[in-house]
Amino acid sequence: MRATPLQRLLSFIVGWAAALLLFFPIAWMVLTSFKSERDATSPSLFFTPSLDSYREVFARSDYLSFALNSVVISVGGTVLALLFAIPAAYSMAFHPTRRTRGTLLWMLSTKMLPPVGVLVPIYLLFRTAGLLDTRSGLVAIYALMNLPIVVWMLFTFYKEVPNEILEAGRMDGARTAGEVWHLLLPLTLPGVASTGLLSLILCWNEAFWSLNLTSAGAAPLTAFIASFSSPEGLFFAKLSAASTMAVAPILVFGWFSQRQLVQGLTFGAVK
Repeated sequence: MRATPLQRLLSFIVGWAAALLLFFPIAWMVLTSFKSERDATSPSLFFTPSLDSYREVFARSDYLSFALNSVVISVGGTVLALLFAIPAAYSMAFHPTRRTRGTLLWMLSTKMLPPVGVLVPIYLLFRTAGLLDTRSGLVAIYALMNLPIVVWMLFTFYKEVPNEILEAGRMDGARTAGEVWHLLLPLTLPGVASTGLLSLILCWNEAFWSLNLTSAGAAPLTAFIASFSSPEGLFFAKLSAASTMAVAPILVFGWFSQRQLVQGLTFGAVK
């Protein structure tokens, strides 16, 4: 059923209105970062642009160190989650048991628990294991944080692959590792890529664990932003400059990878 010109126009208007509404906070943050502290609290769009906030942010903190921590922790957490999720999703998709559905629901239910509910035991475990303020500690906690979502997404993608393809591989002598590496991963590469991208974004934006389990050595960009909130008050211009510098890398990355993300999220939707 073809849409009428009026329906296409309404869809265009609604789409752009939603996009502008979602983008407005980011645009306002960027504008505020070029204001002085005096003008930052004003809603006026007319001001004299200044780079003073960016200069002060660079002078106060080692931005590159925070950015490197974010890259290492986000990539490490994503890779570790995929290493565990791929065999788990494969097993539940192609070798299900009576407990498979219950296991999936149990994994998803762990996301319903507020992180603060397990902060104390996690903190004590990390302190005992010497993982406080370390990259490896955040990599582990980020992987565990995203593991239920990654398993669920991969399980959904794997269910779209006909089991006959893997059976044909077994008949040709392929072992389990060969099935996954040579057959399953190439067939579901868009889905695996989109899952990895989503996990990477979630790791990059995670603030709760980074603020509570790090101090200086392994602090990522989320802690870098929080450092500009002080007991004396909020310095909106500097806070906006720090936030812009923190979200810019992941925004650029998301912009260039949006095609792969959309392709993966719609994988198997249309046969």
